[in-house]
Amino acid sequence: MLAVVVSSDRIHAVFDVLTRSGPDKSGHYEHEIMPPTDPPASPGFPTTRLRRLRQIPGIRRLVQTTRLSPADLVLPLFVRPGSGVRSEIASMPGNYQLSPDLLADEVREAAALGLGGVILFGIPEHKDATGTSALSESGIIPQAVRVAKHAAPELPVITDLCFCEYTDHGQCGVVGRVAGRPDVDNDATLELLARQAVVHARAGADVVAPSGMMDGMVGAMRRALDDAGFLHLPILSYAAKYASAFYGPFRDAAESAPQLGDRRGYQMDPAAAPGQAMREIELDLAEGADLVMVKPALPYLDIIRQAADRFPGVPLAAYNVSGEFSMLKAAAARAWLDERPVVLETLTAIRRAGASIILTYWAKDVARWLQRSP
Repeated sequence: MLAVVVSSDRIHAVFDVLTRSGPDKSGHYEHEIMPPTDPPASPGFPTTRLRRLRQIPGIRRLVQTTRLSPADLVLPLFVRPGSGVRSEIASMPGNYQLSPDLLADEVREAAALGLGGVILFGIPEHKDATGTSALSESGIIPQAVRVAKHAAPELPVITDLCFCEYTDHGQCGVVGRVAGRPDVDNDATLELLARQAVVHARAGADVVAPSGMMDGMVGAMRRALDDAGFLHLPILSYAAKYASAFYGPFRDAAESAPQLGDRRGYQMDPAAAPGQAMREIELDLAEGADLVMVKPALPYLDIIRQAADRFPGVPLAAYNVSGEFSMLKAAAARAWLDERPVVLETLTAIRRAGASIILTYWAKDVARWLQRSP
């Protein structure tokens, strides 16, 4: 047993604090110990009326803490070979596969609307098992980058780095055998991603964005870019990308649906604990990522919030993906929802969760709506 010796002077001092007065002349404490003092109650109704700040539109705007700006938004664009091609994507109304010549008009419009940038996805003429067309200096993305930078030199051009659009099997890298079954060979794919990054950099990309969720992809690309002289080119990593059912329309747009298996062997499990996403982000930052992304956005607002809190100061993007877009478009087309306020509320929620950058197919519409807002 541990014995603690406390002097009588110290005991008396404690009682002096707890009682209304010190001891009487005989040294005895005869007063009751004072009960703890409750903190003063907060004023309630009718003194406090939170609606006072909601009555006038100007006051509501004044006290807002979450704001949308066109400069926060990045527009995804799909580019395919040819000339004069503007093919609407059936599952994504208002979005198109564009040839490079028509891409120029889209990029100029994005710049005029004050958007934060565009991100380019390529659909090649030729697909094979290892996605060799992704490594060509004259491939569809290098062509598109050069067109975009000529059309609007000041508008940031981001390029998606992956192989699902370029492989005939639709997987995000070289397929080998993992644990006795066909799956993407992580380490063999890293070399290809590093080469693809340098090809995009040479074409003039402002940011490269690896989306394949390969372990070590950021480090491999950073080394290759630095060795090629692109030390200052930022990497936006799809650091927490989930194996989501919300990607369906995108796979139509990019013609990238997997022809064998699925992508659960490398994209994150939606049921995984949030700590796994934080670990993915932390590792990518350690490898040299300059910006990070959570994808999709709406089903993973909790991940966005935790990432914003865990990594303050790191630019955090969220991808408002095709399924999120298409389901609201479908509801609006049937007059089940009013598109404009629902979209603005949706993107505001993503910003409020902590994303500083939003990739969204509504980017141009939102920029126009914000310009017309009172």
